[in-house]
Amino acid sequence: MAASAGPEIERLIGLLSRLPGLGPRSARRAALALLKRREQLLNPLADALNEAAARVKTCSVCGSLDTQDPCAICADPGRDGALICVVEEVGALWAMERAGAFRGRYHVLGGLLSALDGVGPEALRIGPLVARAAEEGVREVILALPATVDGQTTAHYLADRLANANVQVTMLARGVPVGGELDWLDDGTIAQAMRARRPA
Repeated sequence: MAASAGPEIERLIGLLSRLPGLGPRSARRAALALLKRREQLLNPLADALNEAAARVKTCSVCGSLDTQDPCAICADPGRDGALICVVEEVGALWAMERAGAFRGRYHVLGGLLSALDGVGPEALRIGPLVARAAEEGVREVILALPATVDGQTTAHYLADRLANANVQVTMLARGVPVGGELDWLDDGTIAQAMRARRPA
């Protein structure tokens, strides 16, 4: 922590250091930048955080984040309800939307199965996915999960759970690199992987 900083600054640095990609050193730089530019950065950021905390909620249908429930994607009559794209987290959903290659609906699992981390099926939104896949009119479930060991384990588990749902279960093509996360891929790679999906 900053050696001569007061408790308020140390608390700010500590909270910033919990964000992904920010360690203690980066958090100190970010805190200093915010404090030096209060009117341009700190105050607007504080307002945005307060508004997000008050208004953003989890969609009861797909698990995405929005200011309305159901979210804008689930409420959009122009989306193809016959297609459900399963993603690990909301960041992957945003990546798919940026690519513009999918016009169906989504399902956010809330993580991946991981024996090492103690994440079992009960910790994820798998039950609601199976129920949605069994709804009338659903034709295909696309597993858009990372090409990691945990991602592939989760995909195989979901394919087994969806075997009796009378839907086609597909996975993204191998355009997604092994070890890659959807949120870090370029739009062209995501679009190509969506077009070249295959049975699970």
